[in-house]
Amino acid sequence: MLNLVSANLRLQPYDSPDARRLDAMVQAEYHRRYGGGDDTVLTAEDFVPPSGAYFLAYDGDNPVASGGWRSHGESDAEMKRLYVVDAARGRGLARAMVAKLEEDAAAAGRARMILETGTEQPEALALYASLGYVPVEPFGVYANEEGARHLGKELNGRPVSQ
Repeated sequence: MLNLVSANLRLQPYDSPDARRLDAMVQAEYHRRYGGGDDTVLTAEDFVPPSGAYFLAYDGDNPVASGGWRSHGESDAEMKRLYVVDAARGRGLARAMVAKLEEDAAAAGRARMILETGTEQPEALALYASLGYVPVEPFGVYANEEGARHLGKELNGRPVSQ
């Protein structure tokens, strides 16, 4: 059984085979929930330190979770592709990945983490709320979508600005 001790987070290129496999899985999840994939353009260069980073959580040799951040504007980091495979859900991996992404973005000088999610992902909305994420000004491809939710959190402990 997978636990947080046995799963380790590794910095990986966004275009690595394991990252591509989990990205295909998250896109399938979006298709199931929303009827289509995420139209946001992402490149491997978006996630190259110090302007971003992409991590995978492994259980042994198996990738079981993903998440990344990329620079957005002068001081924000934008979280992308937070995903946990079905068999590994409910074990704290998403929470651990968010903590890693926040820590890494803060260390790279980013002041705030922002993200987009949607109403068809109630588990994600609950997770982000429990971690202190609050609504921010809409941005990105889905800024004008009715079901889109744009959230943010200051990485230095100050209240988030909208």
